[in-house]
Amino acid sequence: MQIHLPSDREVVRAERAKRLWASALNLPNQLTFLRLALAVVMFCLIAGDFYRASFVLFVVAAGTDWLDGYFARKYGQVTTLGRILDPFADKVIVCGTFIFLAAVPELLAVRFGLRPWMVVVIVGRELLVTALRSFLEDQGADFSAQFSGKLKMALQCVAAGICLVYLDGQQASSGPSAWVRWTMITSVWAAVLATVYSGLAYVVVAARLVRSSR
Repeated sequence: MQIHLPSDREVVRAERAKRLWASALNLPNQLTFLRLALAVVMFCLIAGDFYRASFVLFVVAAGTDWLDGYFARKYGQVTTLGRILDPFADKVIVCGTFIFLAAVPELLAVRFGLRPWMVVVIVGRELLVTALRSFLEDQGADFSAQFSGKLKMALQCVAAGICLVYLDGQQASSGPSAWVRWTMITSVWAAVLATVYSGLAYVVVAARLVRSSR
């Protein structure tokens, strides 16, 4: 009976695969995977008109966004997979929430409230910036996140959260209060304006980087 002993190359390859798997399953990446799972559950709750539970999950998912970045920096667990998954999870949560909200008749009935074209602007901006980042970083340019992008993300989260609060109030016998309605309208428009401004800011930075590389 012939016994096969692994070669040095096979041992090195196995150790490398084990290290890659361990880094992929570190705590920050686990939190990111949890965020994606929470997003799927939240979308189902929105579709089922469970707006209060949806709001709770949205807040938890947004909180884990801060936590995974904190742990990645604190314990030196920043990985290539994490740099890809983290913004991907952000986009799934925010864009997906607005897409589901745009299908709620009670929200569309609000004058000056959320409209489908606003969701197109939000999703389109994310696709544009992702494409620019992929192209420029492939050319070796530094296309790091800008302050306008972080502000946009914060305002979008506030707007989505307030929309869920408004819809939850709609299910009460007394209906949502006037301040919730106006806060929802204001936050939605602020998020859209910040989205447009952020997209233009990234386009300007991208154009500057392209000119400097020539």
